[in-house]
Amino acid sequence: MIEGRALIGGIRQLNKSFVSADDVAKRAGVSRSAVSRTFTPGASVSDETRQRVMAAAQALGYHVNQLARGLMRSESGIVCLVVSEMDTPYRARLVRALTHELQRAGKISMLINTDRSDGSVDAALRQTLHYRADASILLSGLPDKAITKLCLDSGQRIVLINRDDEIDGPFRINLDDGHAARVTVSAFLRAGCRHLALANSAVGTPSLMARERGFVAAAAEFGLDVTVVRHGNTVYESGRKIAQTLFAEPKQPDAVFCVNDLMAFGLMDGARHDFGLRIPEDVCVVGFDDIEQAAWASYALTTFSQPVDEIVKNSIAWLANHGGESQPEVRSINLHAPMIWRKSIRGMQRPIS
Repeated sequence: MIEGRALIGGIRQLNKSFVSADDVAKRAGVSRSAVSRTFTPGASVSDETRQRVMAAAQALGYHVNQLARGLMRSESGIVCLVVSEMDTPYRARLVRALTHELQRAGKISMLINTDRSDGSVDAALRQTLHYRADASILLSGLPDKAITKLCLDSGQRIVLINRDDEIDGPFRINLDDGHAARVTVSAFLRAGCRHLALANSAVGTPSLMARERGFVAAAAEFGLDVTVVRHGNTVYESGRKIAQTLFAEPKQPDAVFCVNDLMAFGLMDGARHDFGLRIPEDVCVVGFDDIEQAAWASYALTTFSQPVDEIVKNSIAWLANHGGESQPEVRSINLHAPMIWRKSIRGMQRPIS
């Protein structure tokens, strides 16, 4: 509490060298409270008073100090996005959509870029506490559950995307990865494929492992084994490397489920250019994410579309509806990722997704 008062006092002291609300009130010929109401969304103020205040503010170059106002309400308006693999197309699309909607909601986005080490992610989360962020949205599967609890204990609201934390407090958004895996097995069987493989990274995040477990379990229901190969990060190069492993074997797979589109692209290029295989005639491939490049003619990849708009809508709605000091209700939702049917699977009959 003392730290907060000191910070507010410092902000007030700094503002003495700038135009104040009192200066605007004096020039507009209105009260100080009228200036405050003019710049408070939803507050009652007459049109005439609003016009006089806005004209005075523009003439003096006055801007509301939202940081000081937020601290006085014990809210900073800051929402931190804790992100890894920012250079991947899916993650970039999700960050772009989240920041756009947060801005529309009047929030300040703080983007914290992390690498693949738990230490980096944990340090980034701790950093959000120093900036008195109201909430954090975790777009990475890596941060330790204890760090998430630390943020909750410090008063932050947390949105977890594609994580499996079983702790009270956060709002969790996950995909029905198991369903997508079952749909993939069904599509491969309809295409006449019987030698199945799965290409995964070695990262081991909850969503990726859920796709792997779901695919292996669905194949087992039909008495089929799955060759599972894990390598590196979820990037193009890992898919290319896995192709070297899978297609060098005497018994090559005739169908491969890749846990994301980038790995699928690498595997497809490896199959074609290193082993002379045709897609889908010799090997069928399914990805996940439905990034822009999946629709390019060179790949025409059958994949699952991440419901980015729904993820963003649910995140923003939860943050907007659970402000103040009340503890948010524990919630968890599973969203559906529909299959986008293209040309990387033999046959034209689409499986039910």
